[in-house]
Amino acid sequence: MKYGLNIRPNGALDFLSLGALVHRLDPGIIPFRKATQCQIHVSGGEFNCAANLADCFRMQTGVATAMVDYPIGDLIAERVRAMGVKAFYKHFKHDGVHGPNMATVYSDRGQGLRPPVVFYNRCNEAGAQLKPGDFDWKSIFANGVRWFHSGGIFAALSPTTSEVIIEAMQAAKAAGAIVSFDLNYRAKLWNISGGAERAVAVLDRIVKNVDVLVGNEEDLQMGLGIPGPKVAAKSKLDPSAFIGMIGKVVKKHPQIKIVATTLREVHSTNRHSWSAVAWIDGKTYNAPTLELDVLDRVGGGDGYAAGFFYGLLTGAEPEEAVKLGWAHGALLTTFPGDTTMATLEQVRALAKGGSARIQR
Repeated sequence: MKYGLNIRPNGALDFLSLGALVHRLDPGIIPFRKATQCQIHVSGGEFNCAANLADCFRMQTGVATAMVDYPIGDLIAERVRAMGVKAFYKHFKHDGVHGPNMATVYSDRGQGLRPPVVFYNRCNEAGAQLKPGDFDWKSIFANGVRWFHSGGIFAALSPTTSEVIIEAMQAAKAAGAIVSFDLNYRAKLWNISGGAERAVAVLDRIVKNVDVLVGNEEDLQMGLGIPGPKVAAKSKLDPSAFIGMIGKVVKKHPQIKIVATTLREVHSTNRHSWSAVAWIDGKTYNAPTLELDVLDRVGGGDGYAAGFFYGLLTGAEPEEAVKLGWAHGALLTTFPGDTTMATLEQVRALAKGGSARIQR
């Protein structure tokens, strides 16, 4: 047993996630009110981790999710296949007018002193209609799944999505998989489904099943209802406030063995200071601080989670696992879109202290 976890040595899938797929419309640095064209990125916090682990880290991954049978669904399904992720779909038929739909995220990139702006159209979203019984978990886990993952964005979508998460987590536990959860607290989503009070009640039930928790200081406070630390952080890169909350997290949920997060100081839209920290079975590990020239910040946290999970799944030393996540998350901000374009060799080189010198 390493990290306080009993990670299966093998299985048909190294990693399985549960969540909603979305397509993100990205006009680049142009705000939507002046946009004339957009790039389309396929995303979803839970899917991003599976895609990153498959494409960059060469692991066998899957995603359980909703799929609508219409052209936007076809576009999204093509990208899932291209990233090498095995899909377990609950299919929905589109009525040609009202849906159900694959959710749309609108997100420009901002520039300099102008921050990115994100808003959604999740009306009649198929992912929000997922409910217990929609997936045959016994069959999905039958050939072995080493790690199961979901997140707070999916949990917030409807009264039934949190129940699907709990159902899947219980099946994962019974099958011997490690269970992780990214709190990913989004006030906009929780505000339309009961607010902060409901969020704490829902997430508390979910986190009772979790071994590995991902979330920053705000996620822990807002998502778990845990009071902030007595000592304030000196900066966004200071892990002391986050570390100061771990004791309260573990007291409330003693089965949790790992809590991890990124640390980011935003100087401008295109210039960030970047680090990461993880509490692993009673000890704390910090990544170095890196100055990032950011092209597209969306997905950086999922990039960190994927690299960190890869380190744990491959038996890396805890500090190395944190650095792998930190390096991959940093690289991901240099690409357009929400999922990786990095190679494992690039991640390992940066984790070991590589530079941006030209590679010939």
